[in-house]
Amino acid sequence: MAKLYYDSDANIDLISNKVIGIVGYGSQGHAHALNLKDSGMDVRVGLYEGSASWAKAEEAGLKVLTVADLAEEADIIMMLIPDTSQARIYRESIEGKMREGKMLMFAHGFNIHYKQITPPSSVDVCMIAPKAPGHRVREVYTQGAGVPGLIAVSQNASGLAYEIGLAYARGIGCTRAGVLDTTFQEETETDLFGEQTVLCGGVSSLVKAGFETLVEAGYQPESAYFEVMHELKLIVDLLYQGGLEYMRYSVSDTAEYGDYTRGSRIIDGSVKDRMKEVLAEIQDGTFAREWIAENDEGRHRFSQFREQEVEHQIESVGKELRGMMPFLRP
Repeated sequence: MAKLYYDSDANIDLISNKVIGIVGYGSQGHAHALNLKDSGMDVRVGLYEGSASWAKAEEAGLKVLTVADLAEEADIIMMLIPDTSQARIYRESIEGKMREGKMLMFAHGFNIHYKQITPPSSVDVCMIAPKAPGHRVREVYTQGAGVPGLIAVSQNASGLAYEIGLAYARGIGCTRAGVLDTTFQEETETDLFGEQTVLCGGVSSLVKAGFETLVEAGYQPESAYFEVMHELKLIVDLLYQGGLEYMRYSVSDTAEYGDYTRGSRIIDGSVKDRMKEVLAEIQDGTFAREWIAENDEGRHRFSQFREQEVEHQIESVGKELRGMMPFLRP
């Protein structure tokens, strides 16, 4: 059984006298910084000069510094900028400031696992990864609850890395819901696999294939959109609430029977075989090398993919239909 930690396992006093530096003020950055501030911690935000987020962070009552100045002052440095920027920012502004006794933290294991960042052995290296987007991390915290999270330690120079990591997790609210013990390798590889094969790549490809099949068969694009895209949220909400069993309980018997008898014809053994291929590319570093090279070379293929996908018919049809649904924009 996996180990889970809660508020009673975390002593927030361990970080109450430390300066906590948050690098970045985007989705996760603003949530971590504000939650820690509300938990009574000494929090500072590191940004580049001229950042549009500088004024936003100051308006929220946070002290803002350049990343280099932050790295000098902070005892705990949490990297909450995109994976693709972390190694460069670390080399330019943080590496020379990583003295003994400090902790370097991450919310995703990519750069440590694939050795894009190699901290000195004299510092702690820990990961606290909330399992929710940043706006949700903040929203739930302000309601007195929290989102689940993951903890991993790759270097425990102080002998207290787990305890300090759990204190940080409590500061952002994750121990209210439960923090799962994992490793940088497991978090990185499972996260990439989930994104590529199910949550993003798998779902988007399945939705587009279903839409195209219906439209090519002569059905109205609007009807196809409602059936394979719009209603997907209803199913996902049921899965989120109670798993496969609750989803099947909630839909019609016709839908449930179709699930049992037709689903495995679409997602068959060959799909699982290809999932294993994708997982192998994550495990051996093939995907990481490809993605790092794509960024180093200017993201030309990435930009082309993005432009092509925006032009898909499901996007234009969906934009029109969503414009008629003001309830989607609270």
